Amino acid sequence: MHNLPTEDFQGQPLVRIGQADSYLLLAPQHGARLVRWVHRGQDLLYWPDAADWSRPARIRGGNPLLFPFIGRHFVDGSPGQWRDASGTVYTLAQHGFARDLPFEVSAIDTHTAITMTLRDSEATRAGYPFAFVFDVAYTLLPDGLEVTLRTTNPGTQRLPCYPGHHFYFALPHAQRAAASLALPDTERRRQLPNGSPGPAESGEPTYQLADPRLQDTFHVFHGSPQAQLAMPGRQVRFELGLPGSAPWHAVTTWSETETSDFYCVEPWVGLPDAIHHGHGLRWIEPGQAESAVCRLRVAG
Repeated sequence: MHNLPTEDFQGQPLVRIGQADSYLLLAPQHGARLVRWVHRGQDLLYWPDAADWSRPARIRGGNPLLFPFIGRHFVDGSPGQWRDASGTVYTLAQHGFARDLPFEVSAIDTHTAITMTLRDSEATRAGYPFAFVFDVAYTLLPDGLEVTLRTTNPGTQRLPCYPGHHFYFALPHAQRAAASLALPDTERRRQLPNGSPGPAESGEPTYQLADPRLQDTFHVFHGSPQAQLAMPGRQVRFELGLPGSAPWHAVTTWSETETSDFYCVEPWVGLPDAIHHGHGLRWIEPGQAESAVCRLRVAG
């Protein structure tokens, strides 16, 4: 698609969607990464000042897309592998391959919306031997953002998948104790060294972001899937139980260090290693498609 509206950012031509003070900057050529989300003049996402664009998939910031599987997978204790039902072992990097590959811009409304598309190729079939079309659609709302992850199976065999997001929210580390995350009706789990989910612990309705129990933790939904992130000066409400959406299995919380100026709240369709244990594993039949939709409403 030609004549895309671009803006130079850190020497990169990023696609710009939106208005003067509420807009998105995206990098379709680098995993369809959402790099900036500016809402009413305020950057909601973290992006490092000295980002290494020679390895964009490794940059801590924005919203990397996790597909076809989220998290880390293990076969007989070896990370980066998964085994299919016939016993064949495949190599797949943590969080899959989408964040490493170029997407095409398949639809665009320069004021409000963009759809970017990744299709299977020789590169993807080596570690994930399926035909697929993976679309991500970002739509600006007056009070936030809607994101749809749509997986289509154009092939002849059932397609396993469980995609997810990795939102890096901008938050100075000194403000973590003043920020909170409301997660009604969840249980906490962490991944064991063999890949399987660890024992479930009762979730709290609200956590301070300085709470160490949040680090690298899956919050598995029991009731209506929802979350609310409250930070000084603003709140972000995750609407995850939308009609027609695939079920969101969990929200994962993580930050790199105690002094990182970001905090990640990540809606996931499944848990890591679900291809082996089944928690959140989705199967898409030939000729079918499934969309995982989330809305992020901003207040403050």
